[in-house]
This record gives sequence, C-alpha cells and structure tokens, in this order.
Amino acid sequence: MTIWKRIIPLVLAVSMMSCAVAQTRAGKSALIDPAGPNPVVEVVNKVREAVVQIKVESKVTVQNYSNPFFDDPWFRQFFPQQRQQQRPVTSMGSGFVYEYNPQTREAFIMTNNHVVEKGKEGTITVTLADKITYTGTVVGLDPNTDVAVIKINVKEGEKVTIAPLGNSSNLQIGDWAIAIGNPFGDSGLDRTVTLGVISAIGRSNLDFGSGSPIYQDYIQTDAAINPGNSGGPLLNIAGEVIGINSAITSTSGGNIGIGFAIPVNLAKRVMEDLVANGKVTRAYIGISPQEITSDLMEAFNLEEVSGVLVAKVETDSPAHRAGLEVGDVIVEFNSEKVPNVSKFRIAVATSKVGTRVPVKIIRENKERTLYIQLDSYPEDGSVASADSPANNGSVGITVEARDSAYAKRNNINVDKGVIISTIEGNSAAAKAGLQVGYVILKVGRQAVETPEEYSSAISKAMEKMKKDNRKTITLYVMDRNKNEQFVVLRFD
Repeated sequence: MTIWKRIIPLVLAVSMMSCAVAQTRAGKSALIDPAGPNPVVEVVNKVREAVVQIKVESKVTVQNYSNPFFDDPWFRQFFPQQRQQQRPVTSMGSGFVYEYNPQTREAFIMTNNHVVEKGKEGTITVTLADKITYTGTVVGLDPNTDVAVIKINVKEGEKVTIAPLGNSSNLQIGDWAIAIGNPFGDSGLDRTVTLGVISAIGRSNLDFGSGSPIYQDYIQTDAAINPGNSGGPLLNIAGEVIGINSAITSTSGGNIGIGFAIPVNLAKRVMEDLVANGKVTRAYIGISPQEITSDLMEAFNLEEVSGVLVAKVETDSPAHRAGLEVGDVIVEFNSEKVPNVSKFRIAVATSKVGTRVPVKIIRENKERTLYIQLDSYPEDGSVASADSPANNGSVGITVEARDSAYAKRNNINVDKGVIISTIEGNSAAAKAGLQVGYVILKVGRQAVETPEEYSSAISKAMEKMKKDNRKTITLYVMDRNKNEQFVVLRFD
C-alpha cells in the first residue's frame, strides 16, 4: 500500500506534465495530445527550410608594424608607409526568406544590419537549405534598428520556402518561442532549433557595445541564441515570425538564457522603407523628450511614473506648429500609450510621414489632445535626446547676468536666462547635478532673464512649496552643450 501511495502521485504528475499547453493561432489555449502531432515539430517542418546561412567576406584596414617600437605613436609619425594594410575578414550569420517573386525569381531575406553591413564593399554568400549557394545583394540597411534586407536571384525550379510574418503586438510573457539559426558559423550546426518562452517584452536601453541600435524594443527569450544565430527568426507556436534574433547577454560569449530579438512589427515597418527606397524615412516632430522620474512625477503632480516630458520644442517644428509646449507631458501618441522615452521614439519613428496624429498631453494637471502633422527628419539618423538629470538644504546657487564680466571671462555666450557661477556643496542644486556654467531659463514655468528675476522667482517658488506641503522645486536649465532639460531640486 505504501508503494502505491508513492507511485500514484508520480503517475499523475507525469500525466499532467505530458499535457503541455500550446498557444494556437487564435491565441487561445489547447491541450496537446501526447499521442498526437507535436506542434513544435510542425513549426520546424513548416519554416526551417526558409532559414538561410549568410557569409560575408570583406576587407578591413589594419595597422601593421614589423617592429614593436612602431607601437609607440611618436615612432609611427616617421613611418607612415608602414601603418596600414588590407586584411580579409569573414563573418557569419543567419537570415530568413520572407517573400518570393516567382516571376522575377527574387527571394527577399530579412536579417540583421550587423550581419551584412560590410557586404556592401565585399561579398555576401547565401546558402539555402539544399546547400545551393547564391550571391546576395544588399537592398537596404538600417543600423538604427539593426534591420537589413538582402535579396538573391534563385535558379529556375529552385524550391523556395517562405517564413510567414506574424504580429508581435500581442505577445505575452510566457508564450512559446522557437529560434532557428546557424550558431557558430561554419560549424556544421546550420538551422539549429531551440525552444523557450518569451521572458520579457519591451526591453530597451541595452548596451551591446559600439553600434548599439538607437531604437530598442526588444523581445527577451530564453530560447538558446548563440553567435551566428543573429538574423534568424524567432517564431511563435503557429510558425509565424515574431522577431529577428539579434543579440545575447553573456559573460562567456555563449548562451546563458538571455537573448534578444527585434519585434517583427518594427522590422516590417523598416523593411517596407528599405525595399521601396533603400533607406528608412522616419517621422519627426521636433522635441527633446525627457524620462519621467519619481521626482518629476511629484513636481508635475502626475499620478504615475509614466509618459514623456517635453524638455524642448524646436522652433517651427511640427510640435511647435501643433501647440506643444515645454513642460507638457505626453501620455499617448497616435492613440497608443507611451510609458517612456524609448517607446515614444519608436512610436514616432515608425509612424508614416505626412500623417496627422493625435497626441494626448497633460498640461497643468489637465488632459488635452493636440494634432501633429508628421514631417520627415531633416537628416535621417539623428535622434533628439535629453539627458535625465540626477534628481535629488538651501538652493545653494549664485547666478550672474548673461552680459556680466563673469560670462565674458568664461566665454559663456547665451541670449536668455541667468548663469550659475557658484554651487554650494551638499545643497539641493549640487545633489540635483547642476554645475557651474549651466544657464537657468525658468523657475517652474516662470522665465528668468536677470539675477533679480531669478531671486524673486526662487522666493515665490519656495513659499509655494511650503504652502502646498511639497518638497520639490523644478528648474528648466541649459547645460554647457546647449541641451535644455528640467531639473528637480529636492528639499528633504
């Protein structure tokens, strides 16, 4: 009897584990019959042959010194002829066919920019599932999202498998994730399949070294991704592409269960522009967005740490013409919530140039909606930004007029505001990260043009802070690089 008490729970547990839950195309849950078809196998059979191996051969210029003395810059200046030589470089990655035109026999392949960017000056070799190779041509590159499109012209009669593009907007943490790629290049591990789940969505501000994409909205997965997998598809249980495998976080160089994929919806928007124009045309509204912090939430009397603070509005920009003002908090863009700067930038960048979109803002504790006619970036690739200040006594600031001897002596040339000449240690200003040479443009919403106006505005702000039983005062400042931003002075 004792044995059966132990065996029965074990049998039940095994039975429950065997009834794994899979997500269907409709997004509902269904029990998998252990005796029936394995949905992962069905996905692999459907999509695996759409995955290609990409090999890029190029040349790089390297320093070449035959003597260790030439490592010294002083010696190198006398021997410039020994400085450089061309060296061949080979890199490997993955991609997948997402479209095929049987009339022109052109197969379009989506991959990462960092996989094929050197292919413009070198050679791209694409190997299909049947081991037949083709020379690839770059259609377009976008380093700001790390998305690229290349194409091949396949032989008549060649079988071409398509990986269908899905929808990444309805992903949920815990959804199945299937990765297919070519880990470790020419290692013989082509089209390796790994299985995991969606670990997180909306990952941003990730540092992958030099060349990290500006627009980040990564899907995080624990499906094993290794070097060489870059550019391959991340699939849902319906066999649809939901992301482009792009990067890993690792201390060893190999997979430790933290991989990242570019959402397919973002990739599709980029792909459309690359195919049509060879480059991406991004929408532009002309503001500097600033992240909302807990201190700014308190200072602006917001209900949550969410949204984007308008730190600067460029003159005669779409935002300026629509009536957007410094100090406005954007909470929705084109009817979608924007919880942070990263999401906001992507929302703007992926919108169609020329369209008129609603923008919901909070201004002086009241919600209102403005309509902005989107323009294109004057020079695509630049991104307006505003650094978030440190947000943490007395005010601890001494200011000078912009035409004062102090300004002339320190070569500070500005046409508005007052200049910070001294900051007391351990003051609210010092804790907030303000520095000598910064220009104070506003105290709260009140512009200040002279030291007298600044002193009066600070006094009024302090009185209002005490009356309202608050602990913060907000300044609007310009740093030495002419970047304008809000800074919160906290008086705990």
